[in-house]
Amino acid sequence: MIVDDEPSNVYGLVRYIEWESLGYEQPMTCESGEEALELLKGTAFDVLISDVSMPEMSGIELVAYAKRMYPQLQVLMISGYNEFEFVRDAIDVGAQAYVLKPLKLEEVASRLTSLRVTLEKMNAIKDQTRELEQKVSESIRVAKERFVSDLIAGIAQTEEMLSSWERLLELPQMEQGLRVIVFGLDHFLTSGQEARERVVLGGLFRKTIDIGLSDLGSLLFQGQTAPDEIVVLELNASPEERARMEKQFSFIQEMVLEQYGSTVTVGCSREGSGWGEAQLLYKEVRFMMAQSRLIADGQIARFEQLDSAGFKDYRLREELMPKMVKLMEEGDAPGVSGHMQSIFDLVLGQEPISFSHVQAFGMSFLSELIRALKWHSKTEGEINILMWRRLLDCSSTLQIVEVLTEVVDRYMTEDQHDQLNQQRSLIRRIAVFIEEKVKENWTVKQLAEQFNLNASYLSVLFKKEMGITISDYVQETRIKLARELLQDPSVKIYEVAEQVGIQTSAYFTYLFKKIVGCTPQEYRNYHSKEEGRDKR
Repeated sequence: MIVDDEPSNVYGLVRYIEWESLGYEQPMTCESGEEALELLKGTAFDVLISDVSMPEMSGIELVAYAKRMYPQLQVLMISGYNEFEFVRDAIDVGAQAYVLKPLKLEEVASRLTSLRVTLEKMNAIKDQTRELEQKVSESIRVAKERFVSDLIAGIAQTEEMLSSWERLLELPQMEQGLRVIVFGLDHFLTSGQEARERVVLGGLFRKTIDIGLSDLGSLLFQGQTAPDEIVVLELNASPEERARMEKQFSFIQEMVLEQYGSTVTVGCSREGSGWGEAQLLYKEVRFMMAQSRLIADGQIARFEQLDSAGFKDYRLREELMPKMVKLMEEGDAPGVSGHMQSIFDLVLGQEPISFSHVQAFGMSFLSELIRALKWHSKTEGEINILMWRRLLDCSSTLQIVEVLTEVVDRYMTEDQHDQLNQQRSLIRRIAVFIEEKVKENWTVKQLAEQFNLNASYLSVLFKKEMGITISDYVQETRIKLARELLQDPSVKIYEVAEQVGIQTSAYFTYLFKKIVGCTPQEYRNYHSKEEGRDKR
């Protein structure tokens, strides 16, 4: 669709562009934005060609409406030389390309060719997406593998995600529990094999497990989480089915050793009651397998061998405490609170636990925070010593929990306060810099480099502190200065535009009206009248 209030432009494009040879149907035409908008409501177009400057509804406004209706619509803007700055706003609302007047047919044809190529690529992506969706639907095995990987990674833990997997895989109800079984090739990455040999061994390892488990029923969900690791979820298995499964452990180990000269360690979890336990069961099995490998390769590690205290300490040291520190450093107060509760649940929950063990945990917890968060100042050092003494003086588990919570709360409060003050000071300095340099055209990237920041991070910080984007702040600062300058009748409007850093009078008028609600001349006339009344 071509939209232009100058019939000669429309006529020239329709008649002299070789539409069919460029891969397009004959275009439809409109002489106003309002007419085009009505047409868009009933017809989907691939490409919109629109003039920037039109009475009533501008091309920029039309494009903004059109892109909301059809996000993938390709837009080519037509702009006069003295309207070039309009192109920035056009790109902001979604235009892909522009051409300058007077129009050159070969340039328009070139832009249309580029837009057609883009459309073809978008359609190809759509087709590939549909094919992938079809393949996923047809290949239950691929979907099951993904389900296993997501489950043990904790991705499929929410009710919404599990519901979507239930619909895709028609998951059965959990009636007799869930076990996680892990098969791992020993020394896969340290065996001195070439890359090709590893690829072959990884494939043969999987084939052997496929054959070994092939006759054990349909309630097995299998996923290869790494070249040397395969995870199997065993669901609702009867005692007889579990016995048959465990017979295959030795078969698989023997086959891999005989055929490929490699040992396999197998880990078998306790019984879980639901999908939500799969990630924890997997971690327990991995821990058992690591402990077994310290003794000898090629063993079968069962849940009865799990060192519960050792596993708790391992989780605290390697998983929970690093995540706790990361959340504290990020200033994520809700995340810290929830994670603290998870840590306390792990340490204090379920079986009876001695006070000395809880106190030792408290000391370890505080020590790790001091080490990881680098509390080394004199004041902090004195407070840390005080916290150590308070921990030693605690006579109950509850008191230890209260002290540790206080330590974390103190850090979060002070750290957030310091970060907030630093951010506010920085953004205020940047705002002053923008006001001082308003006549110059600084990009966000240049501003970020000036203040040694990442451009995206600067944009987020600025919007959070000032309530508007950097671009909007620059525009408002320019218009604020323009209002002051317009009150001096000796300064011409084009001079005002130049002094506030806007290159053309046309764009200055457009931007001023957009922000103030009237043109610069109307604004000057109004204030001149007001001054006249005041003098009378």
